[in-house]
Amino acid sequence: MTVAKAVEQLLPGKSLVYFGDLARTPYGSKSPETICKYSRQDTEFLLNKGAKIIIIACNTAASVASDLLKAEFDVPIFEVISPAIEKALAVTVNSRIGVIGTRATIKSNIYETKIVEARQEAKVFSQPCPLLVPLVEEGWLDKRETKMIIRRYLHPLQHKGVDTLVLGCTHYPLLTHLIGPRIGRKVNVIDSSTAVADRVKRYLQDHPEVDNSLAAEGKSMYYVSDVTDAARLTAQRIFGRKLDLIQVDMEGI
Repeated sequence: MTVAKAVEQLLPGKSLVYFGDLARTPYGSKSPETICKYSRQDTEFLLNKGAKIIIIACNTAASVASDLLKAEFDVPIFEVISPAIEKALAVTVNSRIGVIGTRATIKSNIYETKIVEARQEAKVFSQPCPLLVPLVEEGWLDKRETKMIIRRYLHPLQHKGVDTLVLGCTHYPLLTHLIGPRIGRKVNVIDSSTAVADRVKRYLQDHPEVDNSLAAEGKSMYYVSDVTDAARLTAQRIFGRKLDLIQVDMEGI
């Protein structure tokens, strides 16, 4: 949802088709095979709803399944990892970059691999944060327990001298107000949601034929595989308005 909101802000008037697989999250604790299976099904669902461009708005799915999806589907596919890395490398001074994410994202080593490929001298320090996604989805954005857990996760990175921290999960922007002070106010915090939205905007500017094929001023649709009170509250918090979340049967995906 943070990615959808960022796209909505940068590309006003474009119609969005969003799918949140709430019934099967978190993806970060799943096997690569299951993540690929779910990601393929999610993409097919969005294409069947008329999507012309796919944004993999999940670091876990992007780290595990993006190459598979790009090989199987003949549409422009964007993921949240490469734009965040590009932004991190643009702002870091000492080339010491921290990354926080789900277990699956961190285990894939995709951030370290891509960052070092782009800048050989870069040092990447990664930290899995498996408790943060459930805390966000429960709406525990200002709880004392959440602050304590974030401090515990970030403590190892503070001693590595990082000057840039990549939020390697699109849930984490909702915790930026807690992460920033605890990693250090001089550390650049990179939000992959805004980074990928900017990448899509630049792509459409460079490819007017694709831009012209997109529905303009249409109604955006927000589909989910499960609807909970917490999901409704999170959606309202992110978008600043009540969102009509449309539940779809898992059998139809």
